[in-house]
Amino acid sequence: MVDHNQKLLQELQKKSGNNVCADCGNLDPDWASYNLGIFICMRCASIHRGMGAHISKVKHLKLDRWEDSQVQRMKEVGNNAAKNKYEERVPPCYRRPNKNDPQVLIEQWIRAKYEREEFCHPERQSYLSGTMEGFLMKRGKEDSRYQLRKFVLSENEDTLKYHVRENKEPKGVLKLSELNVAFAPSKIGHMNSMQLTFMKDGSTRHIYVYHEDPEVISNWYTAIRCAQLHLLQVAFPSMPQSDLVLRLPKDFAREGWLWKTGPRPSDAHRRRWFTLDNRKLMYHDEPLDAYPKGEIFVGHESNGYCIKVSNTGNGCKDARFPFQLVTPDRTYCLAATTHEDRDGWLAVIQQTIKRPLTPQDSTSFMQTGPRRTLWSKNLSSPRRLLQPPQAAMESYY
Repeated sequence: MVDHNQKLLQELQKKSGNNVCADCGNLDPDWASYNLGIFICMRCASIHRGMGAHISKVKHLKLDRWEDSQVQRMKEVGNNAAKNKYEERVPPCYRRPNKNDPQVLIEQWIRAKYEREEFCHPERQSYLSGTMEGFLMKRGKEDSRYQLRKFVLSENEDTLKYHVRENKEPKGVLKLSELNVAFAPSKIGHMNSMQLTFMKDGSTRHIYVYHEDPEVISNWYTAIRCAQLHLLQVAFPSMPQSDLVLRLPKDFAREGWLWKTGPRPSDAHRRRWFTLDNRKLMYHDEPLDAYPKGEIFVGHESNGYCIKVSNTGNGCKDARFPFQLVTPDRTYCLAATTHEDRDGWLAVIQQTIKRPLTPQDSTSFMQTGPRRTLWSKNLSSPRRLLQPPQAAMESYY
C-alpha cells in the first residue's frame, strides 16, 4: 500500500514544473533531490549522486522511504522555485541541455548549477571574457594520432588558433565567423570531445579535439559560443538577442552511413559517411576525415529541390532502401541499409527542403564560391559577418 508521504509526493510531482526533470526536461521524473527540493529523471539523478551527498541527496519517489521533513522540503521548493534560484543568471550563450544531449553537456550543466553555483555567482563564469588559452588533445590530419596542442581564443581578433609549439607561430588560424562547434563523444570515442568545422582554402575542414577534464571541454565550448554572440551583437546592434542566439553553433541535424552512386548510371555504389550541417550535406570516406569528399547544398523546394523514394532494389545488396535527392544541377542516388535509417534521413532532409530560405540562404544559393561562414552579411555594419552556408560545393565522387 502506498503510504501517506508517497501520495503527497505523487501529487507534488504532477504539478506544473515538477512534471518534468529540473535539469534536462525529461517527462515524468521519478527521482528527487530532497535537500535541493527538485524532481529529476534517473539519468540526472545519477549525476547528482556523483556530486556527493553534501551537495545533493537523492531518493526514488516510490522505491525509497520518505520522512515527513523531506516531503515538506519538496513541497516548499519544487522545480520552478529551484530554477529561479540556481538558473538566475545563465548567460544567453550558455547551451541549456535537453534529455537527448551528450552526457558531458548535461553533467556540466548540473555541476555548474549546484556544485559550482555559477549562475548564482557570475564571477565564477570563466568563459565570458572573449578570451581563453589552454591545451587540448588534437587529432592529426594525416596520422590520426592525438597530440597535445595549445589553443588560443581571441574575440578581438575573431580567431581560434592552435600551436604545435607554444612559442612558435600558430599552425592553424580558425575564424570564429567560419566556425561551427559540436560535441562528438560517440564519433570520436571520447566522452569529453568536440568537432570543430570551418572553411579552409575553399573547402570544409574538420578538427577533432578532447580533454580528460569534462569541465575544461565544456568551458571551451561555451567560450566559443560567448565570443561569437558578442561579435554578433556588435555586427547587429538592433537585432533581438534571442534571434542572435539562434545563429550560434548547432549540432549536426544527422550523421551516418549511406550508399551513394556517381553521376553515371554505370557508377558503382560507394559507402560514405554523411553529415547534414544546416543546409550543407557533406559526405566522407570515414567519419573522422579531415575533409569531406563532397558537399551538396540543400535548398528550398521552390527552387527545384525534392526527395524521391523508391521501394525497389538498385543492384546493391547492402543499399536496400534507396532514395534520390533532386537538385537543380543533379539527382543524387542514395540508399540506406535499413528502413528506419532511410526514414530518419528522409525526415531531416525533407524538413530542410521545406524550411524557408533566409535572406542569407538565398544569397548563398545564388553564389558559386565555396564559402561557408557563420553569420549573415550586414551592409550597414563596418564588420562583415556571414551566415552558413555560403554556397554549395561538390568536389568529386
